[in-house]
Order: sequence, then C-alpha cells, then structure tokens
Amino acid sequence: MSHKKITVGNISCGSDQLFLISGPCVIEEESIMMKTAEKLKEVSERLNIPIIYKSSFTKDNRSSLKYYDGPGLDKGLKLLAKVKEQFGFPLLTDIHYPDHAAPATDVCDVIQIPAYLCMQSGLLVAAAKTGAVINIKHGQFLAPENMKHPVGKCVDAGNDKIILTERGYTMGYNDLIVDPRSFYHLSQLGYPVVFDITHSIRKYGIPSADAKGGAREFLPVLSRAGVAAGVDGIFIETHPEPEKALCDAASQLCVYDLEAFLKPLLELHQIALQYR
Repeated sequence: MSHKKITVGNISCGSDQLFLISGPCVIEEESIMMKTAEKLKEVSERLNIPIIYKSSFTKDNRSSLKYYDGPGLDKGLKLLAKVKEQFGFPLLTDIHYPDHAAPATDVCDVIQIPAYLCMQSGLLVAAAKTGAVINIKHGQFLAPENMKHPVGKCVDAGNDKIILTERGYTMGYNDLIVDPRSFYHLSQLGYPVVFDITHSIRKYGIPSADAKGGAREFLPVLSRAGVAAGVDGIFIETHPEPEKALCDAASQLCVYDLEAFLKPLLELHQIALQYR
C-alpha cells in the first residue's frame, strides 16, 4: 500500500513499521489508566512497536442512559495528560461534538471521528481546523470507497493529516462483518489504514458487559487477516481486567495478554511488507 505518511508524535504512521492504537475503551479511574499505560509501555519497548494511547472521555453512543459514558471532557483530558506526562505516549481520543475539538487537541495528538458520525460535516470541519491528525473510522453503513467523502471534507477544510480505520460492517441481525476488500479500497484513498480489531468482534444489540456481547474467539484470525492484507496499524482496546471494564467488557483484550497476541502479528507484518 503506497500512501502519505502521517506523523503522530515520534511515530511515522504509514511507514514500514506496524503501529498500535491501544488503551481502555473509556476513561476509568486513574489506577486503571496508569496500569494499562505501564504495561503498554513495557510491551512497546520489548517488541519495538510504537503505541498511540487511546481512551474516550465521553462515549455518547452507549445504548442506554444507564451505562457509564465516561468522566466528561475536563476530567478525562486531565487524566490523559497525566498518562502522556508519565509515559510519553502520543494520545488519541474521540469527539462527538464540534465544540470538543479544540480543547481535545490541547492534550491529544489525534482526534478520532466515530464511525457513526463519519459523515457529519460540522464535526469533520471542526476537527480538521484544529490542525491535529484526524482518525476517521469507517462508518458501518458506508461502502469503503465512499470514505472519500469524509476525507474530502477534511481536505477541503485545510487538513490532510488523516488516518482511516476499518471496524466492520453492520450485516444482518446485529453482526459485524470485516470484508478484507475494505483494506484495499481504503488504502486507495492515499492515507494510512488501521484495523480496529476489538470493535469488529462486538455483537450489536447485546450489552457490552454481557459475555455474549463480543466474540473474542475471532480475534486471532481477524487480526492475522488484516495484517496479512497490509494494514499500517492495528487498534486493540485493552484493560487490566476486561470483564470488569465499564465499557466494551466483552471485547477488550486483557493488557497482560497483549504481548503474546502481538508477536505473531509482527512476524506476519514483516512477511506482508514484501508484497507492498
């Protein structure tokens, strides 16, 4: 895949080195955030894989008002800033409203546009005008080649520092399907492509705290398929105790299992580079 390289902190996204976006789905108490970051730092150094730390200060798309939706903008950004100061990770967080864009970029290096909102012009333009790197998640409802439209909105607003992330299509009765053709189509738009593995195994319509809300048995095969297809980065939400996570408990990977999970992917990536 030949495309533009995007710099995030000291990471060259789109180079020959596979990178990882990882962290708890939503910002939880400080001890959880720091435990995750500490282990991610260790994994990064042991495997020589660059990591962008990800967590959401607000999850505005929870399926019920009863579910935890994060600490909010101010408290959440303060916690992310502590992670950055202590561990040196570049940061990624998602925004749901245009007025979140500017304050989020005061702390974070990458602003993520959620899949459901990837066609929202006001949100894309607000994110683009900050000058930050923008990670646009592929909407579950869009053909991958039609991601040219949200990309075009950002470029027209003056920002071509873009990453594109695949996270599966909504198919039939609450199933998400990952079509490997998407990796090709997204790469043709000219930007680094990331595969969001853990969101791709979610089961819509089932609470994320329910063990049936995710299909972890598919994580290895899906991750290998994406890396073999030539993606530039992978997105794996991690947590010290996923079963106790306040969001996406059924799909997050235990951060203490991450190193073993990544090793075969890094080996496969080296093989895939020969076919770029």
